[in-house]
Amino acid sequence: MNSNSLPEWTDLRFFLELARAGTLSGASRRLEVEHTTVARRIDRLETQLGTTLFDRSREGYELTEMGQALLPHAEAMESAALAATEQVSGNEVSVHGVVRLGVPELFAIRVVAPLMVGMLQSHPELSVDLLVLPRFANLANREADLGVMLDPPTTGRYMIARLATFRSYLYAAPSYLARHKPIRTQADLAQHDFVDYVQDRLASPELNYLSDLGFTPRRRLCCTGLPAQIEAAAAGMGLVMAPPYAVQDDGRLVPVLRDFYAERSFWLAAPTDLYRLQRVRAVWNLLREYTESKPSLFMNTRDPVRPLRVGA
Repeated sequence: MNSNSLPEWTDLRFFLELARAGTLSGASRRLEVEHTTVARRIDRLETQLGTTLFDRSREGYELTEMGQALLPHAEAMESAALAATEQVSGNEVSVHGVVRLGVPELFAIRVVAPLMVGMLQSHPELSVDLLVLPRFANLANREADLGVMLDPPTTGRYMIARLATFRSYLYAAPSYLARHKPIRTQADLAQHDFVDYVQDRLASPELNYLSDLGFTPRRRLCCTGLPAQIEAAAAGMGLVMAPPYAVQDDGRLVPVLRDFYAERSFWLAAPTDLYRLQRVRAVWNLLREYTESKPSLFMNTRDPVRPLRVGA
């Protein structure tokens, strides 16, 4: 292939977005073009390279072996283009551009969204796409530039740091406690109702807090996300396990058995090439500095506690 037949970078952008979205409509939304434009660009790229990059089906587009081989090279070009744009535009002084941040639902609502307000006021040229998810962001397909998760990537090139260690405690509504037998010891929990995660839809095995209580908990209502669990428990449905940031200080939920908790860690992760971008590092650093300064969001430091040994 001579230099005149090298693929255009714009065609490779279309290739990357289709690989990440898996459908023409998804890629067209990301690129803000018609889906026919995406199809035309991919056809042109495949003709130019003399190979098939995607297997087409009714379900969508899936990379072929040759498409998989092209992917890391296209990602390297994307990273270089982003870094060059930052440097040439003088972004070493002014943080600007869009950062896509993937965060668990309630953590986003109670912690991250309010925090972003101050940051965006300080950086008028910065924008944040906050992906508020009932699962953890898929960094492998570049769904987000960085993400908060319980299970950091174990393969691939990522920057990873512990964001915060948090403890989930037992809570219940005063109305529930008034209607049911008193809870004085862990053994008493066997007689009570629980609100928990849907067990076959766990975003991470780390969310299985109740597995080692010594009995099978009576799960009366299961939800795929913590916000719905909190609301159901506050309405008197049953006991729920949640970290302090998830429970507002409005009396709707009160602690139960303060001496028990399940301890986990949130991790911050970003693809190494995206972490080099100043705008990504700015959000990364803000999250780390804020969580380090607010330990009360993640654990109750007022009472002596001992861990409830749950999970593997």
